[in-house]
Amino acid sequence: QVQLVESGGGLVQAGGSLRLSCTASGPIFSWLTMGWFRQAPGKEREFVAAINRGFGGTDYVNSVNGRFTISRDNAANTVYLQMNNLKPEDTAIYYCAAYTQGNWVEGRKRISSYDYWGQGTQVTVSS
Repeated sequence: QVQLVESGGGLVQAGGSLRLSCTASGPIFSWLTMGWFRQAPGKEREFVAAINRGFGGTDYVNSVNGRFTISRDNAANTVYLQMNNLKPEDTAIYYCAAYTQGNWVEGRKRISSYDYWGQGTQVTVSS
């Protein structure tokens, strides 16, 4: 099975930047659609970004579009989330996730599409 290990969370002031990393072990990384989700205190987990397993297409939740960038390095079995111009409302636990089957167009934003999850990494943005 796939195991996901996240790193890169921390405390940053509003307007600052962080880069999250997620390294996968298990099946060939290039087979995996990769996503990032986040969960703020008292809130449900929400979709943040995803990157396609093949051609590298990406999608973002509207609130981060233009500020966050998802990318992948298949040789390193790693997906990244570069977060710029961070805002206090970005404060959450960020989770890396992956799935091996499913439709890109319909499934990339759905929690139920993802088969594997990391442990989460805390991102705190102070005002």
